[in-house]
Amino acid sequence: MNSGFLGEYGGQIATLAVEHLWLTGAAMLFSTAVAVPAGIWLTRSRRWAGPVIGTANVLQTIPSLAMFGFLLPLPWLGERAARVAIVALTAYALLPILRNTYAGIQGIDRSLIEVAGALGLTDLQRLFKIELPLAASFILAGIRTATVTCIGIATIAAAVGAGGLGELIFRGVASVDNRLILAGAIPAALLALAADAALGLLERLFRVPAQERGAGNA
Repeated sequence: MNSGFLGEYGGQIATLAVEHLWLTGAAMLFSTAVAVPAGIWLTRSRRWAGPVIGTANVLQTIPSLAMFGFLLPLPWLGERAARVAIVALTAYALLPILRNTYAGIQGIDRSLIEVAGALGLTDLQRLFKIELPLAASFILAGIRTATVTCIGIATIAAAVGAGGLGELIFRGVASVDNRLILAGAIPAALLALAADAALGLLERLFRVPAQERGAGNA
């Protein structure tokens, strides 16, 4: 891509990148709001862990174009392509966050839970003072994986008119223009790398301090 191409399409790339971030950010907000509480609930109702995580796993295996196609005919969702894209991306992001939340809390040393009970901590106090701090790095690892996945899949959202950087990719494929394909693919890859690096740093920051807090509270 030369300077002339960037001068012609630079503003459009920036606008579509913002759309891409908005779709991904909204999906991650919804998926985290659903998957973290669900993962916590599964640690209290373990008999449901297999079916619930299995259902999230099935959603993950549905091809992205098929998922968008299934959602388009739905009355409320089909009215706006962005809604279809956000719901589909939310479904794809559920599994890593749900599984890591469940595994992170389940993996906590049982002796810490027993000590918390002996100290008279309620279930809610134990959750916020011990379990979530110790599981924070696991949960963030799930959010990190889900975010990178969402950024990649969000390029398919252009197929249903939801915008994002995939619009340039589809236009490039249709016109056999590699510059347009790269104009969509490179910024999407950079967004994924930036999100992965930022969340990876946050994950490392939480790892050791969380363990120290959990040990201190116990």
